Amino acid sequence: MQNPTTPAYRIPEPLARVLGRLPRYPGSLLFVTGLNLVLARHLHPDTLHMLEGRSLRIHVADADLRFDYTWRNGAFRAARHTQAEPDLTFRADAWDFHCLLQRQEDPDTLFFSRRLVIEGDTELGLMVKNTLDSIDMAVFRPKAVLRDVALALRQRLVARARPIADGAGIARGR
Repeated sequence: MQNPTTPAYRIPEPLARVLGRLPRYPGSLLFVTGLNLVLARHLHPDTLHMLEGRSLRIHVADADLRFDYTWRNGAFRAARHTQAEPDLTFRADAWDFHCLLQRQEDPDTLFFSRRLVIEGDTELGLMVKNTLDSIDMAVFRPKAVLRDVALALRQRLVARARPIADGAGIARGR
């Protein structure tokens, strides 16, 4: 039987050393792209208002990866928290984050067993945790993700084609 305080899987140390040397910003850009495509549309406006301008970090401890981001002007944005600590950091091993997303583990259980560490603004942390608890995790299933990506791409294509279709491009001499 597995000890409940140790994850079922850990990123191997040699791989973690390599991952930990990667620059943070490109990874954060990829991370927020995923958040914007999959998660942002499911967040309540009050939650987004509370997130506005706040600095956040996801720290995957066993991979030594950090994803720094913020919510600003209607979207998640990659951030560089180089001089000050972010307002809120969630730190856990990759396996524990996986278990949280799959609802195989309760955040409180991971927190009290010290497998999930929340640092920074306590009120913000509780709000983010409760918000994530309230979201139907089906939005993270591959089929739902692909549907959301296809919808976002279609909306962008329509938005780009609209000025040409309504004559605005011709009127401006394009």
